[in-house]
Amino acid sequence: MKRIGLISDTHGYWDERYAKHFAECDEIWHAGDIGSMEVAERLSEIALLRAVCGNCDGGDLRRLYPTLLRFRCEEADILIKHIGGYPGNYDRSIRGTLFVRPPQLFISGHSHILKVIYDKTLGCLHINPGAAGLQGWQKTRTLVRFNVDGREFKDLEIIELAARGER
Repeated sequence: MKRIGLISDTHGYWDERYAKHFAECDEIWHAGDIGSMEVAERLSEIALLRAVCGNCDGGDLRRLYPTLLRFRCEEADILIKHIGGYPGNYDRSIRGTLFVRPPQLFISGHSHILKVIYDKTLGCLHINPGAAGLQGWQKTRTLVRFNVDGREFKDLEIIELAARGER
């Protein structure tokens, strides 16, 4: 079993609570718009960091992190893309991949809207962890934690950091 910390849309903002909430995690997955190498480096000091670059990421972040990341965690097939949409409204840039070979878990960011939805059509869990940074119009900054046990996702927790704009 692996403990996962899921974060997105930090936009270069570091909050010490990331380290606190992810301290027990085996891996941290960042769904894009990291915003700075400092944030990526600090997250990778806590646990193994898997990340994709987002539409606001440039330079070194684009060289280090792909726009699409597919991998196995335990026995589960995981797919992460910053701009991905959600069940019933997937972004056209990922729709073909999802429908041809659906993963067990599809993660996206970008919208700053926290969503956890099971897509019955694809047999796939979709998670958007919302936004952890200060930029954007989200009402609350959020993180997600969960366990991957074989092909199952368990013990999902939504962590509210603060209202947008509050540090």
